[in-house]
Amino acid sequence: MKEITPEELAKKLKAGENISIIDVREDEEVAQGKIPGARHIALGTIPDRLDEIDKDQPHYMVCRSGGRSGKACQFLKAQGYDVINMTGGMLAWKDEVE
Repeated sequence: MKEITPEELAKKLKAGENISIIDVREDEEVAQGKIPGARHIALGTIPDRLDEIDKDQPHYMVCRSGGRSGKACQFLKAQGYDVINMTGGMLAWKDEVE
């Protein structure tokens, strides 16, 4: 599974790269703050929302600690998506949140 550190992802955002970040945490977790520009698609709803995820671009998957986003990566990779797991999750994210 491809991985990226929170610091590397923050650098991509600061550089203005047009990237897709998908936060797979639950509603109450996301309410406490998410990475600016990240889309919220809770892990359990991903199979029903595949039509919202573009197969033609890579997606950076985020959760609280990296476990659920890893599961999301495994599932999406099996469906033919290009996905990268952010290691450490939001617990390791040191940059701004919205």
